Amino acid sequence: MFPHITSSLYKLCSKDVVFEITMERRDAYERIKYELTNAPVPILAEFELPINLCIDAACSQGLGAALYQRQLVDGEPREGVICYISRLLKDSESRYGATQT
Repeated sequence: MFPHITSSLYKLCSKDVVFEITMERRDAYERIKYELTNAPVPILAEFELPINLCIDAACSQGLGAALYQRQLVDGEPREGVICYISRLLKDSESRYGATQT
């Protein structure tokens, strides 16, 4: 998921922060650009099949999740992503345990 990659870029949106492009931020931008242009194309959900949710709350900087489903494509079972979500944690939330967020 992206929170551990995007956190340095999100900090640029904070109040009273000097806009400075560091190597860490440039690398984060390039990584996000690569991941988004090479990510699998989302599929349409088939509601008669089970839908799975994968949650990532292990990062102290953000949360992420992917909704996915195993469907038959040309007679072969394949997993496809329905959607991705993520968000940066607020400063106070970053001190919570994974079960408290």
